[in-house]
Amino acid sequence: MPRKAKAGKIKLKTHKATSKRFRLTGSGKLMRTKGGKSHLRRRTSVRTKALLSEMIPVEGTGIVKRVKRLAPYMKERE
Repeated sequence: MPRKAKAGKIKLKTHKATSKRFRLTGSGKLMRTKGGKSHLRRRTSVRTKALLSEMIPVEGTGIVKRVKRLAPYMKERE
């Protein structure tokens, strides 16, 4: 006999790529990382490589809405 499903809400799965690329600040602002950090960086200057490490606030409301849907339990990360 098949088991009956438990009543209540269903847990949502976090989109792992989204949770790795974005993070929330303490005030709730969404920040994103910069791309182009993986390979072909030998010819770039040290200053340019250092600028790639900082995070940028996300301005678009549509993107913010999409990220919050993909990572519903996202909190501030260290």
